[in-house]
Amino acid sequence: MPMSDAFDGDPVSDIPRGLLDVSKLAEMANAIFAEALDGPSDPIAQAPVVPVTNSTMPDVSIPTLPAREVPAELVTVRAPGAARFEAPLRGVPAPSTPYYFIGEASSLRPPLTRAPDGETAPAHAAVPAAPAGAQLADLAGTVREAQYYFIDERMEAPWPTPTPARPIWDPGFDGESVRGDFPILTERVNGHQLVWLDNAATTQKPQAVIDRLVWYYTHENSNVHRGAHELAARATDALEAARGKVARFLGASSANEIVFVRGATEAINLVAQSWGRQCIAPGDEIVISHLEHHANIVPWQQLVAEKGAKLRIIPVDEDGQILLDRYRELLNDRTRLVAIAHVSNALGTVVPVREVIEMAHAAGARVLVDGAQAVAHTRLNMATLDADFYVFSGHKVYGPTGIGALYGKPEVLEGMPPWQGGGNMIRDVTFESSTFQDPPGRFEAGTGNIADAIGLGVALDYLERIGLERVARYEHDLLEYATCQMLTVPGLRIIGTAPAKASVLSFVLAGYKPEEVGTALNQKGIAVRAGHHCAQPILRRYGFEATVRGSLAIYNTAAEVDRFVGVLHQLAADRGC
Repeated sequence: MPMSDAFDGDPVSDIPRGLLDVSKLAEMANAIFAEALDGPSDPIAQAPVVPVTNSTMPDVSIPTLPAREVPAELVTVRAPGAARFEAPLRGVPAPSTPYYFIGEASSLRPPLTRAPDGETAPAHAAVPAAPAGAQLADLAGTVREAQYYFIDERMEAPWPTPTPARPIWDPGFDGESVRGDFPILTERVNGHQLVWLDNAATTQKPQAVIDRLVWYYTHENSNVHRGAHELAARATDALEAARGKVARFLGASSANEIVFVRGATEAINLVAQSWGRQCIAPGDEIVISHLEHHANIVPWQQLVAEKGAKLRIIPVDEDGQILLDRYRELLNDRTRLVAIAHVSNALGTVVPVREVIEMAHAAGARVLVDGAQAVAHTRLNMATLDADFYVFSGHKVYGPTGIGALYGKPEVLEGMPPWQGGGNMIRDVTFESSTFQDPPGRFEAGTGNIADAIGLGVALDYLERIGLERVARYEHDLLEYATCQMLTVPGLRIIGTAPAKASVLSFVLAGYKPEEVGTALNQKGIAVRAGHHCAQPILRRYGFEATVRGSLAIYNTAAEVDRFVGVLHQLAADRGC
């Protein structure tokens, strides 16, 4: 399943490799670029951003794009059909498949031209430089159909082995352009500039989020919804505006479909304890996959033990892809729920959740998707995904810790009883009985995490203004570069080699325990995760109790990857690998 399909993209398949003349590329790309500027808008890719109207409130910064030129010396282009996107050599992971941008305007699909060797190849690899000082918002319509290809600087064909991916030109974004927005990246650790490669555990926070938290506690701090004073009104407005931003970010139809929780873990427990206790009966079955984080295993184990139900597991293949045929066999008239990760936190596998959901619904089951590792990397649209529940944590999407969201279909949320009682979730209370608010208030007992919910909204604004499509493209490119560089380290084995991967790189290094590798990297200022990543079943599937995990984000760069891989090379040399 291509990554683009799993993320609701629209790939062009089976394009053969070929060589193209750069002058012709640039000429044809200019025409495509001009057409894209005048093309129809995409309501998904160009979701409106609610402006900050108070001029004294810190706004989200918008990076300015430098003018860039296509290097004239680049004369070979690799298309997605090239050999490095085909089956790899045994023992060598396949690079993740290219990400293609969401867009319904098929008329903007680029033309093909005849290459010198007689094969057909895409004609739009070169893209004209952005105007000096262009803002991201100005380019919103230009990258939607400008699909992504790669330069091969070795000047040879065919290309039999994976090589680092290099963008010809990214008209919207690169990691260097946003690093200044993240103050913690200036930290020095053990005398070295910090390299943060632990993003699957938590992402760093842009200054705009930090400033918004300070603003709240300085000017708005109050409880919400019931206060009869100005600060209560400010806090309530800001909280509900943040709920609307989450709804928009997820492609939900209403803010009433969004429940604020502490994170994905609490959201899953809420569904298990509210929906699950009401809807799961003895003999029923819940299906999860071998890829799951402990947070999407333990609540269901507890529920089936309480209810006399059964937990069934979708197996994965050697690359870490779920086996859809085996999944289909697990579904039956006793299946009540399928709970599955959108992206594996331990392997980076992108699960074809749309297919998983369609198959579950055909069997009459509900579906919960754990999106903790997906929301920062791809555009989401609940209307097309059709999940019954979708959960994520704010701290993995450049927001504060202690905040997250549960999306639920209205008809499902309305039928669920409260999980916790007290505070704002009530409509009326007597000593004989109580009645409860409609969703989402019914599920938000007590004083919530108001400030961090508002901060989450700003984090989502920040990503929207960069553009999720640009983020996905950049991270895909960096993932491929890191994968190829890591494969040059003797004795290194990457765990999780699915063709569709997000920016997670789990590995082991011969002669070292994962903790030793993590310690050595930390001595050079490089932060990674070493351990079981709260996903012991999937690591044990491959015979490991722990791995080292590096994970990439929008502010990481190829230079940081080089530092990271350089330490791994030194470690391998020290043990004679």
